[in-house]
Amino acid sequence: MKKRLVAFLMIVVTVSISSYAKKEEVLNLASPDKTLQVEITISDQISWVLKVNGNVVAGPSVMAMEVENYGVLGKNPVLRNSFTSSKDEVIRTALYKKSEVENSYNELNMIFKGRYGLIFRAYNDGVAYRFVTSMKGDIEIRREKSVFVFPDSREAYVPYVQNPVGRYQVSFESTYDVLPLSQIKPDSLIITPVLVKNNDGTSLVVTEADLEDYPGMFLTVNDAGTGFEAEFAPFPLEEKQGGHNNLQSFVTRRADYIAKTNGNRAYPWRVVAVGKNDFDLLGNDLVYKLASPSRLEDTSWIKPGKVAWDWWNDWNIYGVDFRAGINTETYKYYIDFAAENGIEYVILDEGWSESTNLMNVIPEIDLQEIIDHGKKKEVGIVLWAGWFPLNQQMDEVFEKYSRMGVKGYKIDFMNRDDQKMVNFYYKAAKKAAEYKQFVLFHGAYKPTGLSRTYPNVLTYEGVYGQEQVKWTDYKEFPEYDVTIPFIRNLAGPMDYTPGAMKNANRNNWHAVWSEPMSQGTRCHQLAMYVVFDSPFSMLCDNPSNYMREPECVEFIASVPTVFDVTVPLAGVVGEYVAVARQKGNVWYVGAMTNWNSREIELDLSFLGKGRFRATIFADGINADRAACDYTRKEVTINGGEKMKIEMKSGGGWAAIIQPVD
Repeated sequence: MKKRLVAFLMIVVTVSISSYAKKEEVLNLASPDKTLQVEITISDQISWVLKVNGNVVAGPSVMAMEVENYGVLGKNPVLRNSFTSSKDEVIRTALYKKSEVENSYNELNMIFKGRYGLIFRAYNDGVAYRFVTSMKGDIEIRREKSVFVFPDSREAYVPYVQNPVGRYQVSFESTYDVLPLSQIKPDSLIITPVLVKNNDGTSLVVTEADLEDYPGMFLTVNDAGTGFEAEFAPFPLEEKQGGHNNLQSFVTRRADYIAKTNGNRAYPWRVVAVGKNDFDLLGNDLVYKLASPSRLEDTSWIKPGKVAWDWWNDWNIYGVDFRAGINTETYKYYIDFAAENGIEYVILDEGWSESTNLMNVIPEIDLQEIIDHGKKKEVGIVLWAGWFPLNQQMDEVFEKYSRMGVKGYKIDFMNRDDQKMVNFYYKAAKKAAEYKQFVLFHGAYKPTGLSRTYPNVLTYEGVYGQEQVKWTDYKEFPEYDVTIPFIRNLAGPMDYTPGAMKNANRNNWHAVWSEPMSQGTRCHQLAMYVVFDSPFSMLCDNPSNYMREPECVEFIASVPTVFDVTVPLAGVVGEYVAVARQKGNVWYVGAMTNWNSREIELDLSFLGKGRFRATIFADGINADRAACDYTRKEVTINGGEKMKIEMKSGGGWAAIIQPVD
């Protein structure tokens, strides 16, 4: 008995059950470093409060789940048992922004009468909870209640759903409205992740992880204007084909439940990432840590890298003796450019096949000749695919094109995250892996950890990316660019499609479909390759423009897409950001600012001791007027020193730093 008591006292996590009233129990869970505390109250419902160093930053927030034939899980709950556990491990990765992820948490597992339970985890940088059920056969989840209350909030970064077809058919590409919670539009649908900044300086991001066989989580503001409630797309019962080139499936009738699923399972994690300030969010790995481990025994065949992209630049190569366009000669030219500059892949975007039949290649394309030319030049070929025809022809498509030598697919236009669509993501990832091919998802909801479960899922869109400059009237891209690293990138990899060589300041920029330009400076574009996390990263501009800019192309090609170490250096959401990443013994540093020019100081202590050679790309003296203006210089620096850098309006700064032999 004494041994059991001593063992109990040695557990880092302590669970105390206090009886405040006959029907109320309170359980407490703390993070490993004790800075975060979760208080779960069980009365006629289940609610939780999150504290940081004793101060309430979220809650009380209620959770419940209504299951057909089982009632509301969480209503008048009866706690049968509870137990705690702890884990302190290192997750080793091969296709992430760091090769080792520290996974240290304390867990509270609660079992309730009615064949259900709740699991809470407390990390040093956030908390998460999930429902579990142990019910026989298939069950229908009618609704889930997940509330996130922020009693001391100052403002939230709100990505409203834009131009939905119905309520839930959306592209998941939205900018942020920065608002007090009380000013958020009632009944508006909000995309996750969402950032809330509290008056005490803490920053919290609400999202989800391990989303499988279940719909994704939207948010709506609660009636009191003090927080959010989750909303989920009901299960689709009837659909019709339509949309752009007939590539989408529109839901015309939905069920009165959100999911039909196996009753013996765990459900997605509801996540609140916590930073003492904005800067802390840059290093947050919660979504990755909460995802299911890899289901692929061998990942050595998955090769991350960069890809020369055709669609953004509208195939507008010049100075050649053939007609540019979607044809064999053009893609061989892209391959030659990629090979000469160390770019690993070339993508054939929409147009290489019949729109709704991926098995029929257009006459202007000799796909085998293109693939073979790529093999000779050690450049892999990636194909674009609309999700609807791919879903109808998946086995045939993957079998045929893997046999021909295609390395992967850009899958597009899903524009939904109901249960049926979420299951498509898993189906596509699993099937592609069987043929040793990778995928990237466009027209996609935000990442929820699938890239850990299926590492051949290299990146996602789910961002208001640079493709938008072709048609938008939005002029705040530099501000958006220094917002998404704290919010959208926290959820996972992000295909923003950087690399524009035509750059413009705020006054000169205008949307051009066929020959687009970026907002902000050239160095702002270069820095994206370091700051943004994406194991598969596009070069959006065309080879002819890149050939005029060999220094910039050399820099872009030299920056890896996966790293051993990632170190946040500085940042305030919406204002500026700076990140350092290491691969081998080489460091890559990127910094960006919004439309405000600024000077910031970088602490180079991450380099360690010694002397280093830095190749620096900085905004030129006239970059605020001619955004293409930049300087390149090489300097010798000492590890541990501090360096002041200057960025012009919409500017950036990038460097490659390596030890002096």
